[in-house]
Formats: sequence, structure tokens, C-alpha cells
Amino acid sequence: MASVDESFLGRRQCIMTATDATQWLDEISQGDRRHADRLITCVYDELKIIAARQLAHETPGNILQPTALVHEAFLRLVNQERVSWRGKTHFLAISAQMMRRVLVDHARAKLRQKRGGGCQRIALRDDLTVSNRKDEDVVAVDDALIKLAELDADQAQIVELRFFGGMTVDEVAEVLNKSKRSVERQWTAIRAWLRRELAGEDRA
Repeated sequence: MASVDESFLGRRQCIMTATDATQWLDEISQGDRRHADRLITCVYDELKIIAARQLAHETPGNILQPTALVHEAFLRLVNQERVSWRGKTHFLAISAQMMRRVLVDHARAKLRQKRGGGCQRIALRDDLTVSNRKDEDVVAVDDALIKLAELDADQAQIVELRFFGGMTVDEVAEVLNKSKRSVERQWTAIRAWLRRELAGEDRA
């Protein structure tokens, strides 16, 4: 599958159960691409919403549009061979993570072309939205998440699913197989840690 034709997507009706999603994804990851077109037809609108949400945090004038981001992320996803898929919600969560990786790769490439220009510390608003939308901000958030993942992989996943994937606490709990109360408690701690990290405050 080399590209996605939106006019084709609009002409097809999709019916997909949670079992279908898991089966199709497992078959795709094993090299059988027969269900790839049908899968993206079923989730395309939701992927576009995730892409638009992520691009809303990006540099104004970013060359990537939601459609292009969906296409690039989906092509990377269907080439994944070591993912144990757990249905549609899990697929959307991994899609959000892949879109973030695409955007980070683009931001890092643009910064390399600028020959450096150190990343400045940035601030987050209450909703965890990056306040200054620059390539440096994208890289700073990614660096913070890499550091968080080293400290607590589960908390890093919560950030990706909530902040980048736009998932509710209930959806995050489902994907990570945690209780809603546990996710809420960790989310509060994560927000405080990220604000300190991105503001460049001294930490113990």
C-alpha cells in the first residue's frame, strides 16, 4: 500500500468490530496486507482528528497537513512487526504515538538544516498545550518524554495518549490496562513534572 486515496475512502462503507480490528492488524503485521485499505477506511476520520489535534500544536506553516500526517504515520504503522495489537482503541493510541514520531523527525531535520540554535526551555498551559509553537518546542517536549520514559515508561505513555492522542482517562486506562483512578493520580503528578522539566527548573 503506497498511498491512500480519500475519494476511494469516501465511497466505501466500513463495518469493523473490535475482533475484526485485532485480526486485521495481526494479519497486516505478519505481512498480509489484504486488510490494510479496509482498516484505514474504518479509522480514517478518527486518524484525521488526531492528526489535526497534533498539528494544532505545531509551527505555523508546517508543511505537513493532517492528510499527509495520517498517510505517513499509517505507512509506518503497517510496517510494524512486533506489536501485539489489542483492538481499535490500541491501534489509535499507537497511531497517535507514530504521528508524534513523524512530527519530531521532521522538526529535528529542520533544526539540523538550521545548524543548531539551541532549544530554549518552554512552558505549558494548564491543558498541557505548548505555548510557543516552534520546532525547538517539539524537540524539547520529545526530549522531556524520553527522559520521563527512562524514569517511568507508563507515565510517558500516559502523556502520549492524553496529550498527543487526545484520549480520555477512561480510554487511557483501557489501553494501559489500569484503573481510572490510577491514571488520574499519575496524570496529576506527570503534569507537575513536565512543567518543571520544560521550564528548566532545578530538580532533585
